[in-house]
Amino acid sequence: MVLANKEMVVYCFDTLIAHYNSEEAAPPAFDEGQHPLFVTWKKVVNGGEPRLRGCIGTLEACQLINGFRDYALTSALRDRRFPPIQAKELPNLECTVSILTDYETANNYLDWEVGKHGIIIEFVDDYNTRRSATYLPEVPAHEGWTRVEAIDSLIRKAGFSGPITESLRKRIKLTRYQSTLFTMRYSDYASHVKATRGAAPTIAGAKLGNH
Repeated sequence: MVLANKEMVVYCFDTLIAHYNSEEAAPPAFDEGQHPLFVTWKKVVNGGEPRLRGCIGTLEACQLINGFRDYALTSALRDRRFPPIQAKELPNLECTVSILTDYETANNYLDWEVGKHGIIIEFVDDYNTRRSATYLPEVPAHEGWTRVEAIDSLIRKAGFSGPITESLRKRIKLTRYQSTLFTMRYSDYASHVKATRGAAPTIAGAKLGNH
């Protein structure tokens, strides 16, 4: 099984910086393979807890190199919940890569563990509209949710705005999964690049701060 690792996060930072420089990122230093994956960007504001800036991925297996290249940019620039990440934000960013594993069909909407499983819900609402949404394993635990609170939040994430009833919850098809992840802040990325390539990252010829 392929595990999320440092070189995958480095490649995501490389890809984003290459985009700002209108270049192609150098080939990454990890093995090719096929897995579902997500890329998450967060931003540290005034020394506080990192805040979400973008998170997009795929629940279907994809080529890792292509997937990290595509979703590093999609999550940074085209997450509809947030404005695109600007180059000036880079020194305050952290990136997490997640590789999803161990997909299992749950017996019901409560058949999963907070902090262990990511969850995918699929259901047909009261208006005969098919809806689906997912949370990575770390999200319900970070928010301090119970399983029911996480499910109700996911129902809203799926776009359903009507009343949430027990009957609706019981109609959910739930798939649970696990993940491996690796997180790196920009400062650690910049230090890694300087140590391995002999120069700090730059954008359009301007040296980025290592904050």
